[in-house]
Amino acid sequence: MSVQAHNTAPTGLGKSLEPYGQLIRMLLPRAISIDIFDAQGHECWSSSDVESADLQPLVQRARAAQAGCEEGLFAEIDEDTPVYLFRLCDEAGDLLAILAVTCHGDGLTARPWSFVHSLLRPALECLQRDLLAQESIGELSRSLETRDKDLDLLLAITADNAPDSDANGDDTDELRWIVQRSIDHLNCLFGALVIPEKGIAICRAARGVNPAQSAEVLTRTHRHLLTWARLQGKTLVVNKVAPAGGEALPYKILSCPVRQSSNRVVGFFALFRTEDMGDFDHRHTRIARLLSRKTASVLQANYDGATGLLTRGAFERHAQAGIARAGGHEHCVLYIDIDQMHLINENFGMPVGDEVIARVADLARRTPVSRAVAARISGDRFALLLPDCDLEDAAGVARRLCDSVRAAPEAQPDGENPEVSVSIGVANLSGSRSRLAHALAAAEVACKAAKDRGRDRVEVYQAADVSIIRRHTDINVAAQLRDALRANQFRLDLQPILPLQGGSNKDPHFEVLLRMIGSDGGSIAPEKFLSAAARYQLMPAIDRWVVEHALGTLAENRGLLRQHSACFTINIAGPSIAQPDFLDYVQSQIRASGLPADLFCFELTETAAVANMGRAEAFMQQLRNFGCTFALDDFGTGFSSLAYLKALPVTLLKIDGSFVRDVILDSRSQSMVRAIAQLAKTMCMETVAEYVETDEIRRRVAALGVDYGQGFCLGRPQPIVDVLRDLPVFEAFSRSPQRDPSSEAQMVAAMAAG
Repeated sequence: MSVQAHNTAPTGLGKSLEPYGQLIRMLLPRAISIDIFDAQGHECWSSSDVESADLQPLVQRARAAQAGCEEGLFAEIDEDTPVYLFRLCDEAGDLLAILAVTCHGDGLTARPWSFVHSLLRPALECLQRDLLAQESIGELSRSLETRDKDLDLLLAITADNAPDSDANGDDTDELRWIVQRSIDHLNCLFGALVIPEKGIAICRAARGVNPAQSAEVLTRTHRHLLTWARLQGKTLVVNKVAPAGGEALPYKILSCPVRQSSNRVVGFFALFRTEDMGDFDHRHTRIARLLSRKTASVLQANYDGATGLLTRGAFERHAQAGIARAGGHEHCVLYIDIDQMHLINENFGMPVGDEVIARVADLARRTPVSRAVAARISGDRFALLLPDCDLEDAAGVARRLCDSVRAAPEAQPDGENPEVSVSIGVANLSGSRSRLAHALAAAEVACKAAKDRGRDRVEVYQAADVSIIRRHTDINVAAQLRDALRANQFRLDLQPILPLQGGSNKDPHFEVLLRMIGSDGGSIAPEKFLSAAARYQLMPAIDRWVVEHALGTLAENRGLLRQHSACFTINIAGPSIAQPDFLDYVQSQIRASGLPADLFCFELTETAAVANMGRAEAFMQQLRNFGCTFALDDFGTGFSSLAYLKALPVTLLKIDGSFVRDVILDSRSQSMVRAIAQLAKTMCMETVAEYVETDEIRRRVAALGVDYGQGFCLGRPQPIVDVLRDLPVFEAFSRSPQRDPSSEAQMVAAMAAG
């Protein structure tokens, strides 16, 4: 017999229940009708078209039964119509539904409820599981509906929908918009975003609320909220405010820390409700955390993580907006470059160099000019916009900044302090928005002139001043270089390039580094003389000197080199490749040394290789056929074209140090390093990360897939004879499956033992 069923309530519970009616009819043939009620007592499915109003008193009795008591009850509507009711509950004992089965009496004694229950147990258990599943689906649907609304908020707070910061010139407009949307969506009274080190303090109120009231609340709470965020580093939820002598604010508070990419707390994002509003719950907390992360991403896109200054793009927007607001007044731009930054990094290490950059950035930020805008352009270079300021006043500001940098050395634990100075170029610009880029370029030219004239000085750009683009100081350096070449006043050092993973069976590499010996007997780093060498065409002579003396020293140790595996990298400049006889010279030197050609790897910069593409390809291919290998230096900063990379017979890519040094804090640098490593593996090349100055950087670049590392963390440059003496230790260290490349103490101890 088929069951004619109908749904009587739009609750969704009645869907797909008809099979259970069929099953119950099979298990209990005496059943007249089968009815299912939801937890509220509403009929949601019945096998009969007859109204079941007579069942309502029984259903209400079943609903009123306590959890854990008898699961159902038995009653008779009349003598021949027994009714059996069953409570279906979840694991916690909460009522899901009530099943009512009406049967024929047939003039016989009604069967006990327990007997009927035993007959229907399989169907009841299946129905109970189905109801639990439907309840879970319902909860999920409700949760998704709420999340859809939350997602609408998060999608709305994007760069496409937020106020146009390019038009308004202020990225804080986007932050204000985020705070306002958060207040509206979460039904709050006030909202606030405070980032002290970036000068951001945004306070917004709900529509119709006096903004002065919100400012007063923020004034009274911001110190406490900031202290909590910095000390606890977690979300604060205050739903009950107990007055204490009238001092406590009658507001519920939800405050989330705002973090930099390095996970350092820089501020807080807070929402406020009055006591008569609802409590902040888990959903509100989750959304507030997501919004604080969105705020952090806006800050990361507009502010430099290491210094807190604006990025170049944000600087241009702020500067153009300031110029537009000021109208036709005169403004000036300062271009600031830290002097001899490479020398500071080489002599004192990258951490000290980072401290120097941060200190100069802080001094630039504190320039005592109203509405000044400071930015970190790149690396150790900064820009400063001085609104409503003429050239004379701007030059005075620049000179005072030079004095402040020079007078504020950073004390080091060992008592040695780097001598820090800056060169500054000054240029003016009109009220035209299109002139900003030109003014910044002019200030950069003036800054370079300041470096040419001795550093630690200020130069004002003058278009008619021819000397602004001349490099007079290179003349004296060039003369010293010629004397050094004639008198062999150079020294060769080796810096290890070691595998980043233990047990890799990779040979240690060593880069040959040139040092010029000064009049006092001390070494002069290449940064001091390479510019003059390139300007006055002395690089080929220097390269020949390096090849001759490096191969000569290695030849004196050929017995040791035959017993141990190693590779020595020698730098070659672009002008040397352009000389027709340089290839023959290199090959003759290798033959004269009696050393195998595969012992040598010649290193070219990416820019030099591409600038002499034809000659570079021929030069490299012939030496490759001869047995040598090649490395491409500073990869990622030049043209980085796959076409020429495929054409050049390169086996080693050296990732430029500007990406490696920022790999901890800068997600873009991480992406670049990972992409280069993956590209190299695809093209059967190996990679070297330069400037691996800390163990944290070493671990990160190793995790990103880089093969070798070079930097203070792995070994400092040492005289070539000293490194050759310890070559067995370097080989064992490179091949050891268990080692800690961050520990120089381990390396030194091994050398002492050897």
